[in-house]
Amino acid sequence: MTGENRNPYNEAYGVHSSAAAPSAPAPGAAAAQVPPAQAAAPAGGSQAASFTQPFSDGAPAQPAYAAPAPAAAAPAKAKSGKGWIVGIVITISIMLVCIVSVVSCTSTVNSVMNPFSSLSTAKPQTSVYSPSVAIIDIDGTIQYDGTPNSPEGLKDLLDEASDDPDIEAVVLRVNSPGGVATAGEEMAAYVAAFDKPIVVSSASSNHSAAYMISSQADYIFVDKTTSIGSIGVIMQVTDLSGLYEKLGISVDSITSADSKDAGSLARPLTEEERAWYQDMVDQINEVFVQTVSEGRDMSESEVQKLANGMPFTGMDAVENGLADEIGLLDDAVAYASELADYSYALPTVHLSNYSSDLLDLLDMLGAYESDDKAAAALRGILGRSGETGALE
Repeated sequence: MTGENRNPYNEAYGVHSSAAAPSAPAPGAAAAQVPPAQAAAPAGGSQAASFTQPFSDGAPAQPAYAAPAPAAAAPAKAKSGKGWIVGIVITISIMLVCIVSVVSCTSTVNSVMNPFSSLSTAKPQTSVYSPSVAIIDIDGTIQYDGTPNSPEGLKDLLDEASDDPDIEAVVLRVNSPGGVATAGEEMAAYVAAFDKPIVVSSASSNHSAAYMISSQADYIFVDKTTSIGSIGVIMQVTDLSGLYEKLGISVDSITSADSKDAGSLARPLTEEERAWYQDMVDQINEVFVQTVSEGRDMSESEVQKLANGMPFTGMDAVENGLADEIGLLDDAVAYASELADYSYALPTVHLSNYSSDLLDLLDMLGAYESDDKAAAALRGILGRSGETGALE
């Protein structure tokens, strides 16, 4: 009976039924009988692989749920004494994170409280406690917008400089393509009437109305590559009547006089209307020439020869008398200091006035047409010269 119950597979692998208590195989039995069993197992099948792999190295595989053998205890490391350095680094890192968080929160709150703050063109006002030269930037189109590019804006800053006993002179930093003729005329008058030395430092462009303003300063500096001058007047009238006809659009103008709708886009100018506007342009140009002549101490005929509407380089402007010297902003500051009787260049302070472009635009868009000031400013933004011409 004992011989009949023997199982060759169990004897070969040491496997017994789950009910029987496990017994250790005889020494050498497993090693002697494994190769035949492996040779007898079917090759290439997944079942064969699952059975043969645990014994590929000749030792029984350990069950997955068996506790691993305890590893030898590692020798204790000696303390390096640098723990306090790590602590300091961690503390500083946490503090930096907190600071960044506070700054971010502050920026977010400011953005929520003032969503248009990033559009502001304001510059921080600098207190003047010693003799200084004030710098005023005229940067952009000359028009009526309340900035230093406008009569009211420039006058406010010139008045501030005049009233401050510590401001000894002013430098106008000009970078402008020109603009509204009347605004340029008024600003030129304010510069001419200023009671302290005033010097112009020209940047990349100093054209037309901007040059009319500059011509009233005591001295004009230019870079060699500055584009300056462009003395002349332009008035543009657009006729879209041909396009209207193709689109089937008709415009009926009910006017108190035949020429009241001249330049209204719906019809071309008559010869009489064109001559009328040409006379206006000639008169405005004459005022331009006279202003430059007085400011630059040149004869009107000399200025008229240069009033061809074209700009000059800074080098040519020095040669023909429209500018005085090649020099940078620092040179203009040094010369303004000299005119104020100082033998050294005075420190500078920037004068500006607060302006938010988006808020100003919203105000102008909400203004009635009867508000001439707002309407003129809006026309300036939209590039319309109106009926007074533009110095461009």
